[in-house]
Amino acid sequence: MSEENSTENPLILIDGSSYLYRAYHALPPLMSSKNQPTGAIRGVISMINKILLDHPRSPLAVIFDAKGKTFRHEMYKDYKANRPPMPEDLVAQIEPINQIIEALGIKLLSIKGVEADDVIGTLAKEASEAGLDTVISTGDKDMTQLVNKYIKVVNTMSNELLDEKGVENKFGVKPELIIDYLALVGDTSDNVPGVEKVGPKTAVKWLVEYGSLDEIIKNAEKISGKVGENLRNGLSQLHISKELVTIKKDVSLEVGVKDLMVGKRNKKLLEELYTELEFKAWLEKEETPQKEVKEEVTKKSKYELITKIKQLENWVTKIKKSSLLALDTETTGLDYMDAKLVGISLSVKSGEAAYIPLGHQEEEQLSVDTVLEKLKPVLESEKNKDCWTKH
Repeated sequence: MSEENSTENPLILIDGSSYLYRAYHALPPLMSSKNQPTGAIRGVISMINKILLDHPRSPLAVIFDAKGKTFRHEMYKDYKANRPPMPEDLVAQIEPINQIIEALGIKLLSIKGVEADDVIGTLAKEASEAGLDTVISTGDKDMTQLVNKYIKVVNTMSNELLDEKGVENKFGVKPELIIDYLALVGDTSDNVPGVEKVGPKTAVKWLVEYGSLDEIIKNAEKISGKVGENLRNGLSQLHISKELVTIKKDVSLEVGVKDLMVGKRNKKLLEELYTELEFKAWLEKEETPQKEVKEEVTKKSKYELITKIKQLENWVTKIKKSSLLALDTETTGLDYMDAKLVGISLSVKSGEAAYIPLGHQEEEQLSVDTVLEKLKPVLESEKNKDCWTKH
């Protein structure tokens, strides 16, 4: 795969467990008329749909934690011991979420004995070794240990994209030291012990001064004060902490990166699921075939769907020759700072129009850069300064 294609169409690895809890806590407890909880379902699928829209040609997988204990529980019996059980109304939404993800043609992975992080780490390593850019979508800071030249992490809460420099700016250490950093500070949510009273500032100070956790341990006797005493008292647990926070990158999987291209949607199943869950807007989209829409528009007017460079060039010529131009942009939202371009409609006279798809999932389409490169000169010309625009 070329570097350009890799950058435009990175492998997307979604931490499904992170999405699940974010959606559950961020949205109100929505219910269907049959008292089926649906808030987390709507939230998770909405986030996935946005990624499909932003990256229509990217290989993609959603990874969830499997039921039961993992090798980390065997290593440390108190691992995640403080976590309450999953709420029943969230448990009830997991199966519908899984069904919708698979009906969307997306690979769903959940491997017993390991966590979602480990599956993601394994796939990210495979992609990185092949020179394929990867974006991990998660709210879990542990994932930043995977960041390298090819791997980035996007935070599901803030949409903050962290590359190697971004990780260093955020945490104070480079990605290759994140494991050591996490081992020192511990993690109360996972019950990873760390060193008592050692927070991010102290951990960063030590790692900058000594270079690694191993060197900190070797120089433990030189560190004075109460914090040095805490370090020495916690040395016996530091190696366990480090193993607990280290993401595995060698999980045995039946699929690889080459198997993660998004497949064909199961429209029939999606319609059934959306009907049952009473997702009316999504149901209407599934029930309206794109072909029908195009045929109806074509009957009413001379309509052209632009998917080839030659078609675009012909329309640029038409615009140059015409005294009128109407332009309409289709976007993912009304916030111009955040919205993504989905398509552009053009018309030079009544009954003659064209549509350029740019962010669709199931259509052949030109790249955004190609389209803008061709349209920009003619749209910026003095001749078209009074063109009618709508968005």
